[in-house]
Amino acid sequence: MNQLKNYANFIKFEHTLFSLPLIFAGTFLAEKGLPEWKLLLLIILAGTGARTAALAINRILDRRIDAQNPRTEDRELPSGKISITKAYIITALGLILYFISAYLICDLILYLSPIPLIVFMIYPLMKRFTPLCHFGVGLGLALAPLGGFVAVTCTLDGILPAVVLSLFTFCWVSGFDIIYATLDEESDRKNGIYSMVSVYGRDIALRVSSALHQSAFFFIAFLYFFLFKSIVAGIFVVIIGALLFLEHRKSENVDVAFFKINILVGFAIFLFVLSGIYLP
Repeated sequence: MNQLKNYANFIKFEHTLFSLPLIFAGTFLAEKGLPEWKLLLLIILAGTGARTAALAINRILDRRIDAQNPRTEDRELPSGKISITKAYIITALGLILYFISAYLICDLILYLSPIPLIVFMIYPLMKRFTPLCHFGVGLGLALAPLGGFVAVTCTLDGILPAVVLSLFTFCWVSGFDIIYATLDEESDRKNGIYSMVSVYGRDIALRVSSALHQSAFFFIAFLYFFLFKSIVAGIFVVIIGALLFLEHRKSENVDVAFFKINILVGFAIFLFVLSGIYLP
C-alpha cells in the first residue's frame, strides 16, 4: 500500500483536474455539444497519458533540484521511494497510452502529438536559465483546449474560439505558477534557480501574476462577447473573474490559491462553455 501511495504521489493524478476541464472545454466547443462517447473516452485517455508523462518527465529532470529544496527533498525520486528506472517505466506507460489514443482519434492528432511532449521536456529546464520559466508551464496547459478542439474536428479550420480559450489558459496558468513559486523563494535564490520570485522579488512577481490574470479575464470576456452572449455564460464569466481575484487575495496561502481555487477555475471554464452552448 505504501508503494501504491508513492506511485500515486509521483504521478499526482489529481493534477489532471487542471487539464481535463480545459480539454473538455475545447472538445465541447468544437462539437457544440456532447461528443460521441468513444471519442470522449479516447480524449480522456490521451489527456491522462500526456499528463502522466509530463509530470514524470518533470520529476526526472528536476530530481537533483528537488533534493536541494527542503520542501521537495521528500519527493519520491530524491528520497529514493521510487527508483529512476521505475520513473522511466511510468513515463513510457504514459507515452504509450498517449500515442495509442492519438492514433485512434485521427491522423492529424497523431501528427501533432509530439508538440506537447517537446514543450513538456523544455519547460522544466527553463528554470535553470530564465525567470520566464512560468510561461513554459502556461504553454504546456494552453495546448489542452486546442487538443480537445482538434480531436473533434481533425482540422485546424474554425479554431479561433479554441485559440482564445488557449490564450486564457496561458495567462491563467503562467500567473498561478508564479504564485506557486513563492513557496520556494529562499531555496531558489540560494540554489541559483530562476523564477520571477527569486529574480525580481515577491512583490514584483505577484504584480506580474496579477497582470497575467487580468489578461486571462480579458480573453474569457472576449470569448463571451465573441461567441456566446448568454445570460448564464455571463454569470460564469463573473465567477471566473471573482475566483481569479480571490486567488490573489489568498496568495499567502498557496494551498488554497494554487490547488483549491484553481481547480474551481478549471471547472468554471468548462461550465462556462457548456452554458454558452446549451443555455440562453
